Amino acid sequence: MTVFHKYVRTILEQGAVEAQRDGSAAIEAHHLLLAIASVEGTDAHRVLVSAGLDRAAIRAALDREFAHSLASAGVSAAAFGLPPASPGPKPAADMGASARLAFERGFKYGAPRSLRPAHVLLGILQAQFGTVPRALALAGVDRDGLAAAVRQELADETA
Repeated sequence: MTVFHKYVRTILEQGAVEAQRDGSAAIEAHHLLLAIASVEGTDAHRVLVSAGLDRAAIRAALDREFAHSLASAGVSAAAFGLPPASPGPKPAADMGASARLAFERGFKYGAPRSLRPAHVLLGILQAQFGTVPRALALAGVDRDGLAAAVRQELADETA
């Protein structure tokens, strides 16, 4: 098994677990981001942690985004005391549109056989719309600066 296949399988498996925790039927980009933050020892994990974005910080940002989205529709999450999501009966097997697009964008940064965690992270960070960009903006994260740090990490690794 190549490093590429091992990494992709690990991220997809962890992304499926994250989707299951959220009660989601499909793996989306935010599940991949949580998965990347959970897999220690990768270039992408190092960049995220150095920016203060461990798994807990990303989960908190996603929770803020959810509450903010509800508030935009005039609904207060705090007023209703919503219970946490009910985990699905089994890990999600399908990739949603945002996850597929993240991988497609990631392939632009690295050849398919040499795709690394940082390439997938770049694919996630390049999204202009969706849950991840809104969550990171609400958390005060400079996505362009974070993407530049990822590109630098990739350059350092290949030099």
